[in-house]
Amino acid sequence: MNILFASSEVFPLIKTGGLADVSAGLPLALQKSGQDVRIVMPGYPQALARGGRLQTVAEFEQDFPGRLLQGRLPGSRLPVWFVDIPEYFQRAGGPYATAGGLDWPDNAERFAAFSRVVCRLAQNRLGLDWPVDIVHANDWQTGLVPALLSREKTRPASVFTIHNLAYQGLFPWETFNRLKLPQELWSVDGLEFHGRLSLLKGGLVFADQLTTVSPSYAKEIQTPQFGYGLEGLLRHRAKDLHGILNGVDYRQWNPARDPHLAANYSRTRPQGKRTNKQALQQCFGLPQNAHIALVGMVGRMVEQKGFDLVLHALPWLLQQPLQLVILGSGDKRLESELLAAGRRHPERIGVKIGYDEALAHLLEAGADIFLMPSRFEPCGLNQIYSQRYGTVPVVHRTGGLIDSVVDTTPETLAAGTATGFHFSPAEPEPLAQAMARAVEYYQQPEYWHRLVDAGMRADFSWQRSAAQYLALYETLRETAAKQPGQPNPQKR
Repeated sequence: MNILFASSEVFPLIKTGGLADVSAGLPLALQKSGQDVRIVMPGYPQALARGGRLQTVAEFEQDFPGRLLQGRLPGSRLPVWFVDIPEYFQRAGGPYATAGGLDWPDNAERFAAFSRVVCRLAQNRLGLDWPVDIVHANDWQTGLVPALLSREKTRPASVFTIHNLAYQGLFPWETFNRLKLPQELWSVDGLEFHGRLSLLKGGLVFADQLTTVSPSYAKEIQTPQFGYGLEGLLRHRAKDLHGILNGVDYRQWNPARDPHLAANYSRTRPQGKRTNKQALQQCFGLPQNAHIALVGMVGRMVEQKGFDLVLHALPWLLQQPLQLVILGSGDKRLESELLAAGRRHPERIGVKIGYDEALAHLLEAGADIFLMPSRFEPCGLNQIYSQRYGTVPVVHRTGGLIDSVVDTTPETLAAGTATGFHFSPAEPEPLAQAMARAVEYYQQPEYWHRLVDAGMRADFSWQRSAAQYLALYETLRETAAKQPGQPNPQKR
């Protein structure tokens, strides 16, 4: 099949979160299975600089001047098409926000333009002679792709993946008119959401099939607690909604050959993990102690990720024989409070603000326990990385964390399937109790080794997930004879 994979970020070209990892790992696995896959993404300066030798393969002037450049995903033979529209993408800062953290005021225009180019590619209208079988769009930045394709007399089948329903691409009604979108798309059965334009809703309503990044999250988003007002629509489309757990790229996340580590190690040669623990303690200015439980956290410092729960739980946590190291950035108040906690307890807590890919790898390798207290987590990847690195995750019982971490009980421990610890609800005291359980097991090497070994044996490779996507694509291709452009009305 010819598969066009549209995403607003792709690792290592540019990354703000897990979407970038998926947008590299899944296309690579699909290509490995014999499919002809092309990634299409915006031509940010950072991405163009890392895309290899670039070649102009198409130019366009309709609506906005630009060109399509072809490069490669670094370290692979996977083609990447960059939508190079200088007016929208040649600017300093991040993909969605300025260097100061404010959203670009023209984000709707930027990603509408990107989506229009993706549609032209999907319809084979840029002279590339590459007919598309499947268009796979991702998150609100590409939500207009299924909506615009729905108006075509013939079109490829479309899949839309929800990576995080909390980010919906919401804009004022005036933006809809400014984008010159077809008027028939403005309705409760289209892009209108409580009087506003929802780009995410374009994907939810008009894509042939919907996926999200874990089976449990697919169920959660059909409830008021996690549905953000879209739960009715998602329940209506439940037969078209599939939860497929994300995979991980073990080429990037493998302690046996990770270049960012102080020492490489593996399940059968675990000695190097202690060296990484020493390096991590040194990096965060903590006393080097091989016997104390070293707990790590990496992520966006926001309430969704539960960093405030950790702050409230500190009085309990510091009663345990543990050290805590935290890497991330986000909410300035949380950053400030975490830094202050580090200053109050310099021998127990180390905090670094910002994101450092190499340090994130070292943290996964050097920590004994990885704490992930997210209030909701569509899939999550760090808890999966942790297991391969022999670092036992402690997670809130939600979303993909349920699907990827097996809670430690006498039964799961005896069966050799336990890989971590769950807690619920998302409150400080249950978090502290789960951490106390983890530290208690850490102090019993025989049991701890079982947890570490089970985690390092677990297989979350993209090949498994890609097989599920391929089955979905095949089903769509088999039913492609249905009349396109006539989506069933969906209820909000």
